[in-house]
Amino acid sequence: MHVPLAEVTRSGFVESRHFGSVVGLDPSGSVALSRGPVDDQVLPRSTAKPFQALACLAAGAPLSGPALAIAAGSHTGQDRHVEVVEKILREADLTADALRCPESWPEDEPTRDALIRAGEKPTRIRMNCSGKHAGMLAGCVSSGWSVDDYLDPAHPFQALVRAGVEGLAGETSAHTAVDGCGAPLFSVTLVGLARAIRGLADTPVADAMRAHPEYVGGAGHVNTEVMRLLPGVVAKGGAEGVLVLATAEGHAVAVKVIDGSPRATTAIGLAALRELGFDVSAAAEHLSVPVLGGGREVGRIAPV
Repeated sequence: MHVPLAEVTRSGFVESRHFGSVVGLDPSGSVALSRGPVDDQVLPRSTAKPFQALACLAAGAPLSGPALAIAAGSHTGQDRHVEVVEKILREADLTADALRCPESWPEDEPTRDALIRAGEKPTRIRMNCSGKHAGMLAGCVSSGWSVDDYLDPAHPFQALVRAGVEGLAGETSAHTAVDGCGAPLFSVTLVGLARAIRGLADTPVADAMRAHPEYVGGAGHVNTEVMRLLPGVVAKGGAEGVLVLATAEGHAVAVKVIDGSPRATTAIGLAALRELGFDVSAAAEHLSVPVLGGGREVGRIAPV
């Protein structure tokens, strides 16, 4: 049964609760924290991007630095993000026309507003998953695989992703779904997801994410801010209330909020890391979320 993970308090009144599950691994890889059905299968959503980026490297994609970080990230569509995605495509002798993610406005509000004022339209390259898709395409080109069908679950690249996820998670995926960007998505248990991010923390993908957090998210993005405040930590959220965190010392946390809301996931994940004995005090501002009333703080969203 899913358990309460966070409470929304307004003016001293508990207004809402977020239920779900959370699992934490200690530096030895053993389960040291378990709440809720952590052995249930979950769809990792965008927390799968670092594993997909690892498959890009395995396929031979020449990614490093910001290019590798953005392949593992959910960027906010700023101009600097677009420049890196274009560079990945250009070096693979491709253009943005090869991307199969949906057209979208950038998530960065100033950038979106500027584009609207300029009369621009939504594009694939501004979509938050375009870095991942460009990396996948670069891997296909490097391995000599077809690019038109790179999102087919039976494609050699996606088979490489699946094998990588299953290997890191230490289990077989039970379900294949389609993510919001159109890419295949392979389910794992929540504890398997924690094992996977722990295994990834000692790879070039994690190194790139730590070194270039602004390409994993963007200005003001909570994943970016957590990694800046806690050097050595890898943080990656996903849609429908999923989050993973891993430290250089070997701690790992995976969170699933069952109502799908992401608003408390970072606070829950950091509280779990703290319970594992990891010092998160530098990111204390993200251990809760303010609740506003009349433009002022009247409560908090905080882990239970």
